Amino acid sequence: MIAETVCSAVSAAGLGIAVVTAYRKRFLSAARIAAYSLVPVGLVMTGVVGWVADTAFSPSAWAGFVVLGASWMLFMGTRAVERRRGGTRKERREARAAQQPEAAVAPKASAPSLGPSTRSASRPASAPRAGAGDEFSDIEAILKKHGI
Repeated sequence: MIAETVCSAVSAAGLGIAVVTAYRKRFLSAARIAAYSLVPVGLVMTGVVGWVADTAFSPSAWAGFVVLGASWMLFMGTRAVERRRGGTRKERREARAAQQPEAAVAPKASAPSLGPSTRSASRPASAPRAGAGDEFSDIEAILKKHGI
């Protein structure tokens, strides 16, 4: 009963402020204030306020909130431990399998060449290649995409 009275008083005060705001020719703000001030009355009329008041003073409801909090803490704790360990066993097994090198079909073709350079002597080392402009435009596009 007290909660309904308080909500009605808050709504009446809000509507009064909305009228004063509309008098000052700020109609958009007045409409927004009126909308906010009608919410408590709507909650009283739908019975939400009575339900919240009954829940707030119910020991079994508070015990339920404690149980929900405990379950949430357990859930978050297990996730933190799982992250620290590196995932589940299945995930660790898959990660190890992905790290093992697979046999290459042509090991000589896929290995980088560490021998002497095959660059022709007619072209200086600092001269840009013919396709270098395309590579730089791709790099510029990537940097612009990331805002750099």
